[in-house]
Amino acid sequence: MTTEILVNVTPRESRVAVVENGALLEIYVERANRRGLTSNIYKGRASRVLPGMQAAFIEAGLQRTAFLHASDFATAADASDSPLQPRTADIRSLINEGDEILVQVLKDPLGSKGARLTTFVTLPSRYLVYMPRGHGVGVSARIEDDEERTRLRSLIESQLAADARGGYIVRTVAEGAAEEALLADMRFLQRLWKAIAERGFHAPAETLVHEDLPLHLRILRDLLGQGVARVMVDSQQTYQQMLDFSRQFMPESEGKIEHYASVRPIFDLHGIEDEIEKALDRKVPLKSGGYLIIDQTESMTTIDVNTGAYVGHRNLEDTIFRTNLEAAVAIARQLRLRNLGGIIIIDFIDMVDEEHRVQVLQALEKALAADHARTTISTLSPLGLVEMTRKRTRESLEHLLCCPCPTCGGRRYVKSPETVAYEIFRELLRQSGQFEVSGLMVLAHQDVIEVLADAESSALAELEVLIGKPIRLQTEALYAQDQYDVVLV
Repeated sequence: MTTEILVNVTPRESRVAVVENGALLEIYVERANRRGLTSNIYKGRASRVLPGMQAAFIEAGLQRTAFLHASDFATAADASDSPLQPRTADIRSLINEGDEILVQVLKDPLGSKGARLTTFVTLPSRYLVYMPRGHGVGVSARIEDDEERTRLRSLIESQLAADARGGYIVRTVAEGAAEEALLADMRFLQRLWKAIAERGFHAPAETLVHEDLPLHLRILRDLLGQGVARVMVDSQQTYQQMLDFSRQFMPESEGKIEHYASVRPIFDLHGIEDEIEKALDRKVPLKSGGYLIIDQTESMTTIDVNTGAYVGHRNLEDTIFRTNLEAAVAIARQLRLRNLGGIIIIDFIDMVDEEHRVQVLQALEKALAADHARTTISTLSPLGLVEMTRKRTRESLEHLLCCPCPTCGGRRYVKSPETVAYEIFRELLRQSGQFEVSGLMVLAHQDVIEVLADAESSALAELEVLIGKPIRLQTEALYAQDQYDVVLV
């Protein structure tokens, strides 16, 4: 299995594609005017404390007021705390209106919601995540070798015993890392936190205290593991920055970073531009002939599985089973590619055989195992529905690259010309009864005018007789299909 990372840089936008065996798995986009806020640290001020919600609204200098829940409020860790989690208490005992506080962004603003904050600061490095207000040591569950887990835990714990400051999580890429490299990470993180804490103490409220790395360097820190064969970047300046970062923090990976100097755009490799376009479509075809329908709503994402043109070779149950198996793998890829998060409902095709149901669920779990975002899957319901959650920290690809349609308002449909024509009839009756006029003019989309002048021409003539006024029709090229005006003349 070969993984490549392609980095495309333009003056105002950076894009990163993660490609596995030639197939696009993930896409990251960062724009100069909309940089992600996740992991940034701010000096905030509490503007409102709401006991009923157990939350506080924090002014942190962001576009919208941010949200801090009591469960995301850390106090000094002690022996009664979970080593990796903050304590929870009544919000009124934690913060008052007007208090200034150091906070970190947990989730970017999503839709109409402001950013979600925490005071339980985490600082990632190459091998470790440092928790200045936590304690203890955790090891990534993806490090499966028991001896290696024990080695890593013991190494960090022995260092903690010496200075007993904060807690750590050992990241997956730390597997096999040398002791000196891990200790260097610890020293770097402690120096970084000391500088942040000092800046935060002196900074005024609503100030950015610490900004996370730009996208092209975050990718190196977070994704450049042993499974990545190479990283190609099409900007000489960005290539040099990545090379310098690698030499300082991950010298063993320096040889994987390459400058892409070809005239052919880097995202034309593996057809990435086409894959991004497909990732914005509602319908996802499957190789067998089946397809998925993916709909994002405010509260959840729904995914419907259909057999489509796939008729199978044996019987209906076998056809359904094979379609669901293929769909399970495709869904896992689409969740990562589109960065879908929150509550996700998957409507698999109903299966009678219980063994088939179990295998489909196992296929979904296996396909999601490589996902960097945390996922939780429930059992398959009698109706064939799977409820799952996927951790969401940034906008989905659709919300990042698109905006609601100005014609349909994001509904994905508009009123038919016939429906609009009948609305116009009612409006004509209303206007003629309210005002003394010599005539009426209808301004509408061409398709609506055609319905009025053709299919509904007899009804329009009857209406003219009924109201005793002439009615003129005029096409407006700039009107949407469901937009019209009745003008008094």
